[in-house]
Amino acid sequence: MVGKRAFNLKADPPDSIRTDLLETFPYRGETQQIRYETNEFSAVCPFSGLPDMGRIIIDYIPSGSCIELKSLKLYLVSFRSVGIFQEHATNRIFQDIWTLLEPAWLKIRTVYATRGGIDATCTVEKGAPPRD
Repeated sequence: MVGKRAFNLKADPPDSIRTDLLETFPYRGETQQIRYETNEFSAVCPFSGLPDMGRIIIDYIPSGSCIELKSLKLYLVSFRSVGIFQEHATNRIFQDIWTLLEPAWLKIRTVYATRGGIDATCTVEKGAPPRD
């Protein structure tokens, strides 16, 4: 069955992700690393149609603005019915937040629930990392 899918469950296309929901507020202060985490991320596997559940960790150093948290939550919820591979979801979140904030540094990590006995963690990072 090469090229055929075992399931034919409907999923929304990636262009239905609601980047328009993301909002920022100005930040003028000392350099700081900010972390947002949620265990409530879900999207749909475009191959099987089954839900992919995971944890998202967003770390960044702002360079003028921060993400408003309610808007971030609504944006992440917009993935819920989207058919997107885990790796693409991680990259998409990274690209959307990088474009929104233009931060000094950004790191997005997704840690997905075990599927078929395989754990998946995806990480995208760009910019000058914080010095400890």
